[in-house]
Amino acid sequence: MKSSSSKAFRVALAAVAGLALSGPAAQAAEKKDFKVAWSIYVGWMPWGYASDSGIVKKWADKYGITIEVKQFNDYVESINQYTAGAFDAVTVTNMDALSIPAAGGVDTTAVIVGDFSNGNDAVIVKGNGDLASLKGQNVNLVEFSVSHYLLARALETVKLVEKDLKVVNTSDADMAAAFKTSDVTAVVTWKPIVSTILESPDAKKVFDSSQIPGEIIDLMVANTEVVKDNPKFAQALAGIWYDTMTALAKDPAAKEAMAKASGTDVKGFDEQLATTKLFSAPADAVAFTTGADLKTTTGRVSSFLFEKSLLGKDAKSPEAIGVAFPDGSIYGDKGNVKLRYDATYMQAAADGKL
Repeated sequence: MKSSSSKAFRVALAAVAGLALSGPAAQAAEKKDFKVAWSIYVGWMPWGYASDSGIVKKWADKYGITIEVKQFNDYVESINQYTAGAFDAVTVTNMDALSIPAAGGVDTTAVIVGDFSNGNDAVIVKGNGDLASLKGQNVNLVEFSVSHYLLARALETVKLVEKDLKVVNTSDADMAAAFKTSDVTAVVTWKPIVSTILESPDAKKVFDSSQIPGEIIDLMVANTEVVKDNPKFAQALAGIWYDTMTALAKDPAAKEAMAKASGTDVKGFDEQLATTKLFSAPADAVAFTTGADLKTTTGRVSSFLFEKSLLGKDAKSPEAIGVAFPDGSIYGDKGNVKLRYDATYMQAAADGKL
């Protein structure tokens, strides 16, 4: 699950204001024990498998540390726990990393750029309509989620804006059932819900994330001070990820385990992987993270979040929060850098130096 209700997002932003600087992760120093939070999504299933299979222990032992990997059923709660300092690292999208921990004042580093949605997220209508036909309609989606962002980007392609229609906030858990009701004519959601809805003969996909490649990104982020003071932790995370990528590619049992843990079978998991650009090779992840497109995407995402008042109550522009890139350049406020894309550990994996 990659989002939550608008209430959850508002609660998250309010909660971190008082907690962001009080947790143990924020008071970083050299330490031996680390905690990682993750939630169910195709691009994050490797973390659960890595913990269950012993890959996490292998790399933790190599660096003389311990790493506890905990699964959350509630995605936003996992981010809240990280933001409050209860966890050192968490799986999160680029958009949510900016709107929750970074906006809450927690300096956060993307250690692993794992994948981007390449068709997993979609706009679906009933009947023979198209994107332009959304004008004047209700569109059901999880407000302030990546679905909301996808809709905004889709509307741009037909010269529409959100005020041309009405967004109806709908829980992802209710989306498939809602589509079957007569009063719901359009939805925006993600796999596996997309696959379920498209089984209906009256469902038609009119836009998906493959049309905005590289904009909905799945990350493993960590507290920047924790990484600075404990580089072995970040090295271990990189080792874990790429070891698990190898297992996913070469060991059918690994894929079967990830599929089962995500509530599907291998066929269903393969369908999700087919619309996920997974960075199995570290060199590919480095190329993406150091590329110019990531900077453009960051600007677009920041603008969307600012329009939705999700960059913090004091934000005066989309550039209120600084985002640093591997080449040293910064988008936004150079005096308020709270999100950092760091290719160091992915590059070390590519060079065989972990």
